[in-house]
Amino acid sequence: MSSIRLFILGSLDERGPMHGHALRLLAEEEHVDSWADVSPSAIYGAIKRLAAEKLIEPLRVEREGNYPERQVYAITVDGVESLRAIRRDALETIVYRPDPVDLALARLGAENLDELHETLNARLAEFRARAEAEVIHHKTIDKYLTFTEKQVIRHDLHRIRGEIAWLEELLGVLPEIVADEKSRKGHQS
Repeated sequence: MSSIRLFILGSLDERGPMHGHALRLLAEEEHVDSWADVSPSAIYGAIKRLAAEKLIEPLRVEREGNYPERQVYAITVDGVESLRAIRRDALETIVYRPDPVDLALARLGAENLDELHETLNARLAEFRARAEAEVIHHKTIDKYLTFTEKQVIRHDLHRIRGEIAWLEELLGVLPEIVADEKSRKGHQS
């Protein structure tokens, strides 16, 4: 599933024909890179691929003032079908990626034990700062969002809060983790 394809096809389907610069501005306005796997800088390349696949088609060329000419694209019938399939796939497919922190914890080196408390506290502080920034950001953009978009944006905040809860729990059992690691490292020597 490609998030950028979903963004471009969905935007053209919902808002009508647009040129690449308008799609990029929309992505920046919606801060899509902060809540979806979409980079505004990748839009132009994705447009070329979608046009080559005949999922979007050139409609006309526009020029405003001294700005360069811009190719306006519209979604095709095949593009609408592809969009439906991409949406269905995105709604049905669970994307869960392992976090490397888990492997680092499972394979702690003796040299990491003394600094583990400080490292985990720093990680916790970073997640708390992210949560606070998300709340502030949500308040700033709230008036521009639909009800559904507000719920989508909250998903990331819930994920961050889940990390905070896990780190707080982990810090609570850190003495047992360190004792276990030291006892196992002592037996291996």
